Amino acid sequence: MSTSTRTAQEAADSIGCAVAQIAKSLVFEEKGTGRLILVVASGANRVDVRKVGAAMGRSLRQAKGDMVKEKTGFAIGGIPPVAHSKPLPTILDRDLRQYEIIWAAAGTPHAVFQLTPDSLGSLTGGEWMDVREEK
Repeated sequence: MSTSTRTAQEAADSIGCAVAQIAKSLVFEEKGTGRLILVVASGANRVDVRKVGAAMGRSLRQAKGDMVKEKTGFAIGGIPPVAHSKPLPTILDRDLRQYEIIWAAAGTPHAVFQLTPDSLGSLTGGEWMDVREEK
């Protein structure tokens, strides 16, 4: 795309869709082990890290950019939900299931691809759950 898709809002503006249709890929680190977890969330939602961690029986924190790049092969702002250097355990935001079409980053801050929630589930093998932080 000729415009930035680095943030969910920028992607939605570039595509012309609702920000909630953006499947943003966020990487978290398990405290103590350094293992990474991918959360693919609706662009309209803030992820409740404690809720996700509790559901997984782990304590999580936001992963640092250099670690994300090293372990996934992609920089923050363009992380796709698939095709990482090493597969990551993946959690999928169930709020994405309400849309026929969703959009995800395609490896750069200027590229996205269209898919369905079902194909996101099939491609990632992720577990659907409520990840939304309550306001």
